[in-house]
Amino acid sequence: MTDRYLVEPDLNFIKEVEALGGDTLKKCFQCATCSVVCPISPENKPFPRKEMIAASWGLKDKLVGSADIWLCHHCGDCTTMCPRGAKPGETLSAIRAYAIKEYAAPKALANLVNDPKKLPILVALPAVVFIVLGMILKVFGVDWLNFTPGGDEIVQAHFFHTWLVDLIFVPLSIFVVLIFALSLKNFISDIHKNALLEGKTDKEKIDPAGFIKALGRVIPSILKHSKFSECSENNERATSHMMVLYSFIALFIVTAIFFVALYGLQIHGPYSQWNPVKWLANAAGIALVMGSAFMIKDRLVKTDQSSTYQDWYLLGLVLGLGLTGLLTELTRLGGSAFFAYFFYFVHLMFVFDLFLFLPFSKLAHLVYRTVALSYAEYGNRK
Repeated sequence: MTDRYLVEPDLNFIKEVEALGGDTLKKCFQCATCSVVCPISPENKPFPRKEMIAASWGLKDKLVGSADIWLCHHCGDCTTMCPRGAKPGETLSAIRAYAIKEYAAPKALANLVNDPKKLPILVALPAVVFIVLGMILKVFGVDWLNFTPGGDEIVQAHFFHTWLVDLIFVPLSIFVVLIFALSLKNFISDIHKNALLEGKTDKEKIDPAGFIKALGRVIPSILKHSKFSECSENNERATSHMMVLYSFIALFIVTAIFFVALYGLQIHGPYSQWNPVKWLANAAGIALVMGSAFMIKDRLVKTDQSSTYQDWYLLGLVLGLGLTGLLTELTRLGGSAFFAYFFYFVHLMFVFDLFLFLPFSKLAHLVYRTVALSYAEYGNRK
């Protein structure tokens, strides 16, 4: 006997999915071409057909708490082959954007990051924080945010004290980690509950040790971008994505090393250009700019595939981060104090936005997708 399922459509969810890039959703007539042509869809309960059906019916809980929406890498094969132009890949991308907003808290920040009308606020917020903090410190005799400080040597720490930078960004990093911890706790609980209901797993509880082992098996695949190479439409995206991913990894390593050098070894910057860590930083900065520029070019060329505000916001943020970082160093080496400090100030604004809004922007997909892929590996969902 067929199981009964009470359908309770959420019309607002359908409207939000359409607004986030899934505006062709209603063109789907459930032919299953998308699931057939997708090279990475599992044989058991394949995507994205079932997600297109659920989205059409407004089944928010069934979709937002599903790991399958994150197994899709939006390679574009399903969109290209769809006979109705329903663009399943764009619909799944829209559902993922909705899921990020749904799991992240506070909701006010999530709505702020994903509303194009609020972009001026995102741009102004770090500048206001820095300037107000600078004014407060000036009252106590601390001279900073001075674009033309005295002395022949250009040192960013004279303009924006290093300990003040860390005073801002260390708590900010802790805040982001806590937000992700709370979000992932709910996310993992939901995807496991949905997997049990849909018969994708027979494990009543998740074994933490087994899940961590699955994560270890998934990481190499992510670092190699193996799934991208299986796609036919957009497999060239693997190169630009890897450039950006490895740039962030390298810059994280550089930041950690210089943090230890400064506070542990008391070695203050600016550091020599012959320092191997500086080589790594410069190479990562160039790769970050090139990778994000290639991503922008790919989106401009692929006019048949949708690009939303969330896509352009993230790409602009990453490109701006890389460009201002390089311009800060080039103007410092060129001896232009004003521009060196100006670009450094703007660079810190980009870093602030990247950190603060990480759990709410599309960049959060790196965390959610990693968890979803690990869960699929843990449940042996091939």
